[in-house]
Amino acid sequence: MTAKHADIGLADIGIGEMARLSGCKVQTVRYYEETGLMPEPARNSGNQRRYGRASLERLKFIRHCRNFGFGLNAIRELLSLSEDPNQSCEAADKLASKHLAAVILRIEQLQTLREELTRMTNACAGGIVADCRVVEMLADHSMCDGEH
Repeated sequence: MTAKHADIGLADIGIGEMARLSGCKVQTVRYYEETGLMPEPARNSGNQRRYGRASLERLKFIRHCRNFGFGLNAIRELLSLSEDPNQSCEAADKLASKHLAAVILRIEQLQTLREELTRMTNACAGGIVADCRVVEMLADHSMCDGEH
């Protein structure tokens, strides 16, 4: 964070700066406000949104959760949990464990897909579309080795 924004207080920065500092787009900040992930910001006399440190930190948290692939409902729950820092972290752990299981399953599915695509592209000898193994295999699922 720049020295200029090291001491951000309440209602100090606009939406453009908020987006830049968090690595989000302005439209994303507005979307998170519309969905309730971000609280409605204060507004200045010109009706422009004004944000403070707490909003910036919350937006960074949301962005980091999204980078990990958490859905909006899970993020909403994690935000709710973070508002009571003295409670057990069991619920957060369960959310992360559930997400990890989904990621592991998706990786397995992607590996199967990679194997099938590799087999498909290796079977294609070039030439014309009428003789293309890629097109042929995509048209007939029974030619695949398994589910993907």
